[in-house]
Amino acid sequence: MKRSTFPRDLQFYKFSTYGFLKNLKFFDPFIILFFKEMGLSFFQIGILFAIREVATNFLEMPTGIVADSFGRRSSMIFSFISYIISFIIFYLFPFFWIYAIAMIFFAFGEAFRTGTHKAMILEYLKIKNLTQHKVDYYGHTRAASQLGAALSSIIAAVLVFYSGSYKIIFLASTIPYILDLLLMISYPKELDGEIIKHEGQTALIRIFSQIHTTIKNFLSIFANKDSLRAIINSSLFDGMYKTVKDYLQPILKNYAILIPIFIYLDKDKRISIVIGLVYFALYILNSFSSSSAGKFSKKIKSLGIAININYLAGATIIMISGIALYFKLYIISILFFIFLNMIENLKRPMTVGYISELISNKVMATGLSSESQFKAIFVAIFSVVMGLLADKIGVGAGLVAMSVILLMFYPIIALKKD
Repeated sequence: MKRSTFPRDLQFYKFSTYGFLKNLKFFDPFIILFFKEMGLSFFQIGILFAIREVATNFLEMPTGIVADSFGRRSSMIFSFISYIISFIIFYLFPFFWIYAIAMIFFAFGEAFRTGTHKAMILEYLKIKNLTQHKVDYYGHTRAASQLGAALSSIIAAVLVFYSGSYKIIFLASTIPYILDLLLMISYPKELDGEIIKHEGQTALIRIFSQIHTTIKNFLSIFANKDSLRAIINSSLFDGMYKTVKDYLQPILKNYAILIPIFIYLDKDKRISIVIGLVYFALYILNSFSSSSAGKFSKKIKSLGIAININYLAGATIIMISGIALYFKLYIISILFFIFLNMIENLKRPMTVGYISELISNKVMATGLSSESQFKAIFVAIFSVVMGLLADKIGVGAGLVAMSVILLMFYPIIALKKD
């Protein structure tokens, strides 16, 4: 296999290590099962996800401005502190409204992080004159994050297996996030981006001056209908993916109970083993998809067409998985969920590369945060709708309804060839 042409220096490995540690979220493969264990309905779970996304949405703009105005490294440090507080609350206090507070702290972490680290990568590529490799470069750093997620699923399964509860996974998640916080401190100052300084002005005036400049550039993003279409395309698909992806967990739970393996173990231990193994395989395949994004986009000849193909494929896969689940064809539904994850990790690096062509580098963190902001809006809406549908008509039928929504929007948000 031909090795990618971009240099793998120390900062590349730092970027990759960041993603690896960030994805050691041991709660990810079990988050819905954790909430169900605590007695929550799918609708209540959807409300918690909506609270997280609404809070993230509210905070995206100010935290994006902080990143562009006062330094991206500081933004990332605040992010990991917020995440750690959230994990500790989830571990200590098993109540619905306390979970809502934990979700708000998690939202602070998301808001300070989303878009900011991608902007740091793009800033580094610009400094090193490597922007022509941005899809391939970002795809490989994202591949490292998926390897972290793969390892996370195995560790999480072991923790659940021996503890007999899903709660321990939140406490364990604080360890890699503390390490990532320390890694952020080691990033070079040049990745903070362009910070405008005004001599002879008070600190307060400088703050408002920079905020005014950043907001002005931010609004310019939406003056271009192509950049707006790209952001909506990306945020709608990613929002739907983020909404439905965790519903793989109850499917795996039902499948684990039915299959005649590990029958000498109790039900919960069997579930933890099956979920851990499936998520491990899923994240390994995700890693392969991310690292292949550059090659795939080059074969299609047009980044816009490549993204459109993945959009339609993702919507179709959600529909097939839902139909299979409705007829209790669990293995087919599981396989198509795995395909959906691969599509997302193939599409995401291409989308970041596409958007970066349309947005000024000066406000890259703000621009990518605006994409996350739209995604948060869609997740907040879709999570409540999907939770309600899952309680009323079942998860399978809910998935079919979600796929129809994606297909309805496609004619409006399909990207141009060039």
